[in-house]
Amino acid sequence: MSALPQHLDIYAGGRWHSPVGGVYTDTLNPATGGVLASVAEAGAQDVDVAVAAARSGFLEWRDVKPLERARILKEIAALLRRHGDELALIDAANCGNPYTEMKGDAAIAAAQMEFFAGLVTEMKGDTIPMGPDRLNMTVREPLGVVARILAFNHPFMFCGGKMAAPLAAGNAVIIKPPVQAPLSALRLAELVDGLMPAGTFSVLPGGTEAGAALATHPDVAKVTLIGSVGAGKAVMRGASETLKPVLLELGGKNALIAYPDSDPDRIADAIVRGMNFGWCGQSCGSTSRAFLHDDLHDAVLDRVATQVARYKPGIPTDPATTMGALVGRDHFNKVMGYIESAKREGARTVTGGHAVTEGDLADGCFITPTIFADVTPEMTIAREEIFGPVLAVRRWSDEAAMMDEVNGLPFGLTCSIWSKDLATAHRAASRAEAGFVWINEVGLHFLGAPFGGVKQSGIGREEGIGELMSFTHEKNIHVNLAGQG
Repeated sequence: MSALPQHLDIYAGGRWHSPVGGVYTDTLNPATGGVLASVAEAGAQDVDVAVAAARSGFLEWRDVKPLERARILKEIAALLRRHGDELALIDAANCGNPYTEMKGDAAIAAAQMEFFAGLVTEMKGDTIPMGPDRLNMTVREPLGVVARILAFNHPFMFCGGKMAAPLAAGNAVIIKPPVQAPLSALRLAELVDGLMPAGTFSVLPGGTEAGAALATHPDVAKVTLIGSVGAGKAVMRGASETLKPVLLELGGKNALIAYPDSDPDRIADAIVRGMNFGWCGQSCGSTSRAFLHDDLHDAVLDRVATQVARYKPGIPTDPATTMGALVGRDHFNKVMGYIESAKREGARTVTGGHAVTEGDLADGCFITPTIFADVTPEMTIAREEIFGPVLAVRRWSDEAAMMDEVNGLPFGLTCSIWSKDLATAHRAASRAEAGFVWINEVGLHFLGAPFGGVKQSGIGREEGIGELMSFTHEKNIHVNLAGQG
């Protein structure tokens, strides 16, 4: 592919470096199984080099005037828009999501960059009354070096978008892209090279060794992760060694709740949209449990097969493709294991439930959109996050029992509630143990609206001004005006 980055090493200190250990790892195209490139694998020594360079870059970047920082971030946003097609093609080939979806991801990353650039003057402090001879005030200061460890389902959107808030606040940022799909982050480093002081932005491709070294490093001021609950716990343990704060967006087993007054056509459409079948359900926010009231259960399922037909697995780089491939063979095998467990435990297949093993897709990691009905609470697919194109449908009639089941898992990221009665919907929203709730909507994010989970679905909020503030600390300054000299 002509769009692939020219540099496949570590980007730190404004330069490209070979890994100290000399290790390079193949990154694959999950649609074909072919090797796209061999990418540097950063280790702990590489992390030390990058953190030292980032610390130097931070000391310069923090003193850049806020409006000048904003100007530079807007210039980066313009770059992301100009190169959006190219970056989308890289991600489609490297992570398996459709090119058309990845074009949207590039646009979202640019919008997030512009959004946080516009907030640089909102990092304000307060004044506290102390009387005529005293001045007491607070100021917001950047933390230092921030490490952001990213997931594979939206590689470029996470890279281009998640660097925005810490940079706007005056921090240096080290990106560890997903080991399965590092190429778009490396291409971004090529694009932004020279726009910020050397060391302000770094990209360290690598695996668990690099992630653990970033989490424990004493000169990393904050570490963030988008990933699994297990990975979040590991990062939090590592961060505890230096008492650094964390921001974690983790797994979900999210509910879509349909009340009996809902429209079956709209619910069927919401079920399909909420599952994010375009990227094979590989989204922590996917509503992978649908709770359908008795009165509309059968009518909704009758309509689902028609609604889901618009998602058909295809080659991700083809603009006509509506559903891509799972990110890799190991994950493909894991998802197929969940599908087999559902059949074995007695769930009824409404649609899908099998891999694509023919034609141009035979060598890839493709699974059809899969919906199971007659699911019971003890089934594996009702309890565990699958991170694949698999929906579990539950029938309900007792609201209290249904809400107990919705809240009975250790996850709490999103929830989608459907009812024409807003009082009913609002009461349900207040009872749902989730950090982000839609009423008569599903799947959408909104710039400025805080996104994040409760329980084991995460710590902290992103996509709003709270994210920006979380990359600062508050300092109190007290002045005795009467005691000058």
